[in-house]
Amino acid sequence: MKFIKLRSLNIIFFLVLLLQGSVLAKEDYPQRIISLGPAITEELFLLGAGDRLVGCTVYCQRPDEAKKKEKIGTVIEVNLEKIAALRPDVVLMTPLTNSKAKEKLKNLGIKVIEFPTAKDFSGICSSFLELGRILGKEKEAEEIVKIARNKVDSLALKLRGLSKPRVFIQVGAKPLVTVTEDSFANDFIEFSGGVNIAKGIRYARYSREKVLEANPEVILIVTMGINGEKEKEVWQSYKALKASRDNRIYILDSYRLCSPTPVSFIETLETIAGLLHPEKECKEGAE
Repeated sequence: MKFIKLRSLNIIFFLVLLLQGSVLAKEDYPQRIISLGPAITEELFLLGAGDRLVGCTVYCQRPDEAKKKEKIGTVIEVNLEKIAALRPDVVLMTPLTNSKAKEKLKNLGIKVIEFPTAKDFSGICSSFLELGRILGKEKEAEEIVKIARNKVDSLALKLRGLSKPRVFIQVGAKPLVTVTEDSFANDFIEFSGGVNIAKGIRYARYSREKVLEANPEVILIVTMGINGEKEKEVWQSYKALKASRDNRIYILDSYRLCSPTPVSFIETLETIAGLLHPEKECKEGAE
């Protein structure tokens, strides 16, 4: 009888230790988070950690729940007093944030983690996996990345053998700015079965003369601080331009193209692939 009681006590003691270990493990991960990047904010919700977000920038608009979070400034300039008042366990930022603000946060004893700017789809996935590790959501992150990579491969099979239209992406007007091949935006073009006319250039600044010379079949205008409709009218005025003649000048939302998560990358990729290859159904699940 004593043996049974002792064994029961040991089991209870073991369960208590196990429970304590789980609680301690959870506390090791940040529970009060401030995000200074729109993509980081969206990824927190993708990983089921949106409830840990206590503050973010005015540009963090996705998902809708992010709009309700306390706003602490822009991606570049932040309100240090407001951040400190929110008592974050960690501040997650991008290289765009003012470096002086970063140092001041550290001097205040606030932990800061900076995610590098992703240069391609692989970099987007790597940063997402790192975020999952930081949050204690490794398995969730791995599953999301696995699905995203499989969808990229699936789309590549659908587009195999199709002609590759020449594409120009415009992300600025004055001066004219495009995307270089060391940018994840270049993957949008190549993964969707197109050719970036600016591939090979070192700097993102471009000229309309170069665009006219390359004569792209498709022009994608990103609404990043520019009037997309006005820019579309400018390109349409060049009647010899193939994209203008064939009415293949499109406007894309900057959030979709400039701040992708592994999930939104696929959504945008499928949209662009559909624009480049209207004869082919590029959405997931379609044949």
